[in-house]
Amino acid sequence: MYSLLPALVASVFLGYGLYVLCTQGFTRIGISFSALCIISAFWQGTWAVLFQVHTPGLAMFLIKFGYLLILFLPTSLYHFLTEVSDRAKERHLVYLSYGIASVLALFLVGGDLFISGFYQYFWGYYPKAGLLHPIHVLQTVVVVNRGLYITFLQQKNAPPNKRIRLRLCIAGILTYFFAAVDYLCNYGFEFYPPGVLFIAVSLGIITVAIVKYGLFNPMAIAASVAHEMRTPLLSIRNQAQGINKYIPTLLHSYELAVANNLCESSLPPFAMTYLATIGKTLTHEVDRTNAVLDMMLASIKMDQIDKTNFSQHAIGHCLAEAVDRYTYDRQDRERIVVANAEEFRFYGSDTLLILVLFNLLKNALYAIKMAGKGEIRISTARGPTVNRMYFSDTGTGITGEALPNIFDGFFTTKQSGGTGVGLTFCHRVMASFGGRILCDSVAGQYTTFTLEFPMVEDHPSDDLFAAPAPRQAEQEAAASPPHGP
Repeated sequence: MYSLLPALVASVFLGYGLYVLCTQGFTRIGISFSALCIISAFWQGTWAVLFQVHTPGLAMFLIKFGYLLILFLPTSLYHFLTEVSDRAKERHLVYLSYGIASVLALFLVGGDLFISGFYQYFWGYYPKAGLLHPIHVLQTVVVVNRGLYITFLQQKNAPPNKRIRLRLCIAGILTYFFAAVDYLCNYGFEFYPPGVLFIAVSLGIITVAIVKYGLFNPMAIAASVAHEMRTPLLSIRNQAQGINKYIPTLLHSYELAVANNLCESSLPPFAMTYLATIGKTLTHEVDRTNAVLDMMLASIKMDQIDKTNFSQHAIGHCLAEAVDRYTYDRQDRERIVVANAEEFRFYGSDTLLILVLFNLLKNALYAIKMAGKGEIRISTARGPTVNRMYFSDTGTGITGEALPNIFDGFFTTKQSGGTGVGLTFCHRVMASFGGRILCDSVAGQYTTFTLEFPMVEDHPSDDLFAAPAPRQAEQEAAASPPHGP
């Protein structure tokens, strides 16, 4: 009877820990949480067996086996809170705590300084504390309180959703900490150890943080990172604009000084060109990074988007703005051909659609770069039931094996630098418009994305572009087919 509850809790912890590890992968948070669950499972599972044995020798073996993992339990709590709080600088203290637990484990196995025997209580055998056991109790108090403290500090300045997750983690680990009352039984106090109830409740609290508030959701983690990157990126951009403003004056002064023999010419020509363009280059890279962050944040918030702010927009204006605003490398702009542009209106968000086009441009230019050839063709067409935009590139294409998965979250075909967020974002945006995005591709030949928009009341008087895009006028007749190059 006394073994039933710890056996049940052990099964739940073990199953949940393995489930998180299998579904969330080997992330830092996932590993630390799974370690906490598995250690808790072995603690309660070993005690469930211990309460059933009647042989002193077997009881002592189970006690030492169980305590081998219990020694690492407080550190696993601390480790979990460190990863949840994104406190990378705290990890060296976590590793130190694991080291202390390892030393205590040697004393546990090698003699009776840590566990000096056992008590025989009314529910069964229970370990008796040795001379070194108080060190473990002290370590438990110190590291768990440290973990709770850093998590409390982190939640004070966290975004609202993250604050809720952190507070739930604090509540869960604090509840788990009350299981330390079981240590009293190691010192001769005879009452059935109630720690199993506290750890069961704590798992429930943390499960709410995982299931309802996406504690292990990589998108939620990415949102926190994206928000934290905004400030340094803004600072870099401001500094780059300052460089771009004042460097020409400094370079001109240098050239005058050299021309009048006031100083020697020590800068090679390429350095002059580099310094003259460094401000624009930095601004360009920051703008590209901000565009990626915009896509990431918009994708994360897609489930919470307020569709009441949607309105009708001209597809041509969105396309023109996306092509004009995208930050290109070198001559990439010349690879884009806009042809067969039929104007129509769609109901949704022009900002979100522009971000979709940014992502498609980014992917297409990457494919062209990898293939060493190709161009991008964009066209729009009105239809009897839906309107469409065709976005094609003649780069690397997509393999037949990868094609069915390209809209899945965090799936990427890029060899490096891919997050797998972009096309998922595109899919969610088009779904929020009541439309869809399709893909047709042949590896090594072409990739065509078809964006379908529901019909809305059109205004034919709207111009597609404020000004013709480069290369468009002479290639207007060169229509890109709906599929293929």
